[in-house]
This record gives sequence, structure tokens and C-alpha cells, in this order.
Amino acid sequence: MTDKLKIGVLLSGSGTNLQAIIDAIANDGLPVEIVHVLSSRPDAYGIERARTAGIPVTVFDRTVYEDREAADGRIAAIMAEAGAEYLVMAGYMRKLTPVVLDAFPDRVLNLHPALLPSFKGAHAIQDAWDAGVKVTGVTVHLANEDYDKGPIVAQRAVPVLEGDDIDALEARIHETEHVIYPEVLRAIAEGRMTMDERRVIHIAE
Repeated sequence: MTDKLKIGVLLSGSGTNLQAIIDAIANDGLPVEIVHVLSSRPDAYGIERARTAGIPVTVFDRTVYEDREAADGRIAAIMAEAGAEYLVMAGYMRKLTPVVLDAFPDRVLNLHPALLPSFKGAHAIQDAWDAGVKVTGVTVHLANEDYDKGPIVAQRAVPVLEGDDIDALEARIHETEHVIYPEVLRAIAEGRMTMDERRVIHIAE
């Protein structure tokens, strides 16, 4: 039996990716345990999702982030105390400092709604739409100090269909996120993810 991968989840908003992981654990046997959820905003609906699932939650507000390194020190300590092996950013809208990244080296996952290295930054869906691309997608990568530049773990293409508006495209991107994140977590939990000397990540079937 595969040991469960213990993760901490960082979020700032509605928590749909958190819910996708919770559902995959309950319905698909995803061998993951969410040991703690931390929200950067007290009004994030993801807090309610975590509490409904019985997951311990810590809630920060903007005053906590006045000293970013102190805030990240608290995050690292909370997640380490909870026993988290990986941190999973699920719509976490604050950049992590080396305080957290060094505490969880190559063990912080982020989700980006485009095919990196294209369309980095906070407006990736809009930027791809404005560029008129025919294919965009979703990237799971390891977070590092360079925004949206960490080693790519997995990608999934999402076509831009004739007749789409940006809302339809965004909905399909989010649906894809809800599939790819649990798949990546399963690969990690089952020991199928490795990194080579070039820091290129490989996932075995």
C-alpha cells in the first residue's frame, strides 16, 4: 500500500483546486493527506471548504504580510509542525520568499493557467486570449525565486475553440487544473517523479 503523501495547501480565494484534491482523495483513492490549509485572506471561500473537510486551517490577513519574511517563517513553521512533505499553492496570490522555499526545497508546487514559459504572470488567461493563440493550457511547476520559472512538472494543452469567449476558455482551463493537480500529486505519492542533473522533471507511467 502506498504511504499517503502529506501536503499543506496555500490559497487565497475560492479554493476550487483544494476541492478537486479533496474530492480525488475521497472518490479516486488519491494517496494524499492534506495536513493543513493556510489562507492569505480571511474572506477566502477555500477556508470553508477546508473546514467542511475537517482540515486544520490558519488564516492570515494583510497585516501579517507587512514583514514578508516573518510571514513566510510562520508559514514554514506551521507546515513543518503539521508534518507537510510538500506545499501546494492553489490560487495563492503571494510570492513565496526563500524562507519557505529553502524550508521545502524542490517541494513547493504551483499551478499556472498557461503553457509556460508562455504567458507568465497574473493575467495569463487574458494575455493568451488577447494574443489570439489557438492553444493554451495549464502548467504544474516547482516554485522557486524566479516567478513562474521553476522546473516544469506537467503540462496539459487546452484548445481555444471557435465560438469561445474568454469565460468559456477560462472554465475549460480550470477544469483541466482540477484534473492535472491530483494526477501530479499521485505521481509524487507513488514515487514516480524524478529530477535529472539538468533539473528536468520526469514522471514514469
